[in-house]
Amino acid sequence: MSISTFKIANKLITGKGATEKLTEEIKRLQVKNPLIVTDEILEKIGIVDQITPLLKEIQYDVYTGVKPDPELTIVEECTGLFTEGNHDALIAIGGGSAIDIAKSVSAYAGYEGSLSDLFGTDLVPEKGAPIIALPTTAGTGSEVTNISILSDSEAQLKKGIVSDHLLPDVAIVAPEMTLSMPKSVTAASGIDALVHAIEAYISVHASPITDALAIQAIKMISVNLPKAYAKADNVEAREQMATASLMAGMAFGNAGVGAVHALAYPLGGRYHIPHGVSNALLLPYVMEWNKLACVERFRDIATALGEQVEHLSDADAATSAVEAMKRLCTSVNIPSGLQSFDIPESAITEMAEDASKVERLLNNNPRQLSKDDIEEIYRSAY
Repeated sequence: MSISTFKIANKLITGKGATEKLTEEIKRLQVKNPLIVTDEILEKIGIVDQITPLLKEIQYDVYTGVKPDPELTIVEECTGLFTEGNHDALIAIGGGSAIDIAKSVSAYAGYEGSLSDLFGTDLVPEKGAPIIALPTTAGTGSEVTNISILSDSEAQLKKGIVSDHLLPDVAIVAPEMTLSMPKSVTAASGIDALVHAIEAYISVHASPITDALAIQAIKMISVNLPKAYAKADNVEAREQMATASLMAGMAFGNAGVGAVHALAYPLGGRYHIPHGVSNALLLPYVMEWNKLACVERFRDIATALGEQVEHLSDADAATSAVEAMKRLCTSVNIPSGLQSFDIPESAITEMAEDASKVERLLNNNPRQLSKDDIEEIYRSAY
């Protein structure tokens, strides 16, 4: 076995009622004046009000400017508020966008250069303000990863800041925080978590530790996502999904993701398709392409998805994994086909060019992809 490393948030607190631990974590980290990073909707529906009473005897401010697929300007705006308010920590309440903004602000607030200087791997010079993440979706795994994804509108691409300095100091994962998710977000974020687990399992950088997390996450998502989608207040299913998302995050945060994410970046950057939906749209088609490189692993994925593959060849078992994935996406009403988002077929060549440049992710993929291969996958997904 080759040498591998494993990194996650400094501390994980999970389970129903876990948010109650925020008070003691604030004290442990000696936080006196945090900035809450969230969005207007979560403030409006009362999610933020569930958390602020836990900030006893300290002052705080709330930034509600987070948007889906956040632009660089949001980081700059939030950083300004963080600096002007002399804040000493960031509490992210929301999905991956809120958590990624908090990570970026932590990295950028003490940096004298341009935010764009930090895009890439290990370019953040030092650890910034403490980050406490309270996810309200079960999908991104951002609460345990060392990456922040931002949208560069000028380049029409998503870009990543990758640094261990971005790992949250505390991740508090409580299922009740996800009960407010609309059905569409439940579906898209759940499939996003499944993509993380599958891509981590077939990554060239997978390890026995990430394998165990990824396979278990696939099993849990395949059983519990339809239940959470069917009944929003199914707390048991929500807890299983929150845990599965966390596990998938730990898996891909160390093994990496691959071609699905690379091909999804232009969809988000150019057409603002939500990240989870972009991944879900592309997953079956990229799986179809990748299965040749690791049919044995696809057999494991098929089994984790509940398929009976004992009497099938590896090739047929791999095919059943792809078909099971398609059925799961259909069951939670994930849109199919790039056409359904009014993406012109003429844009495929340029999207393939953009995706082919995301080498950080393509290098994790089990099968090497050329620009022409990527274009072919987009056409099959059209």
